Amino acid sequence: MSDLEKDPAEVVGSGDCEGPALEMLEARDVVLGRTTKVRRLLPNKNRRMVGAWCFVDHYGPDDLTQRVDSYDAPGERGMLVPPHPHTSLQTVSWLFEGEIEHRDSVGSHALIRPGELNIMTAGNGIAHSEVSTPTAPPRLHGAQLWVALPDSVRTTIPPAFNAYADLPQLELDGARVTVMIGTVAGVTSPAPAYTPLVGADITIEPGRTLALPLTTSNEYAVLVVDGSLSVGDLTPGFGEMVYFGANRDSIDLVASDNGVRFLLLGGEPFEEELVMWWNFIGRSHEEIVAARNDWQSAINAGGNDRFPMVTGYDGDPLPAPTLPAIALKPRPRRR
Repeated sequence: MSDLEKDPAEVVGSGDCEGPALEMLEARDVVLGRTTKVRRLLPNKNRRMVGAWCFVDHYGPDDLTQRVDSYDAPGERGMLVPPHPHTSLQTVSWLFEGEIEHRDSVGSHALIRPGELNIMTAGNGIAHSEVSTPTAPPRLHGAQLWVALPDSVRTTIPPAFNAYADLPQLELDGARVTVMIGTVAGVTSPAPAYTPLVGADITIEPGRTLALPLTTSNEYAVLVVDGSLSVGDLTPGFGEMVYFGANRDSIDLVASDNGVRFLLLGGEPFEEELVMWWNFIGRSHEEIVAARNDWQSAINAGGNDRFPMVTGYDGDPLPAPTLPAIALKPRPRRR
């Protein structure tokens, strides 16, 4: 998904990960594409990464039967994100309700549906679009996440798109777990990851307590997408995220009387310095400038070696915003 011109530059750098902690991360509202409002949890004003997870947007549930008469596309419905570029990251698309059509510059064309993982690896450069089709279900609810790629592969791994319709699942202490990425309680997803990483969709039955097993070297967070839960003295509800650090081998998560559904995100603290701006991740201001220039050149030329055009999308690609007047520099993992 696009980070859009209205969103300020975010720069991420290395920093120490604390031990066991409990910290509520507040979302901020952002307009995505031309028609969709999202709640952005990462980068956060206090914490910019959880493991290699560096970007978390949560959107919906939206009623697509209602026409949108604001933003940039009056009368449009659902998601409308034109072709836009990415570098040095993976996008992870996960739906709870609805359907989104994905197209990208390596020729992929897929319908993203609930419970099916779609992961796009940018490498040195990829472009994609995401739209709600005219026949999409009436409600849209999901999350879009980015994973920072390590320096060892970030510019050399070929751009790719992978879809997984049959992810591993397990039952655990009154909870149902779908393992999106990495390993939970000994169950491992087939999705590609290039640093130690965990992502799971978990539902806990009403009033039950899940003693969630963790890896002590990982840091973790949970994003509540339905209901609420208690963790320590915090009670995150819909659209809220709690960070609970590293150096834990388990944590107790208590579902409310109505139950709870949440995303578990975690991984080893990512210590490489990053510069994030718009839809690009790099290691320096100069890399970001080069990526922006290459994208603008691709728009003008109808595609280039780094950013081929997205075929099948009916419309223009999204131009890059103007770079800030000052050089982009790495900042700590947290303020």
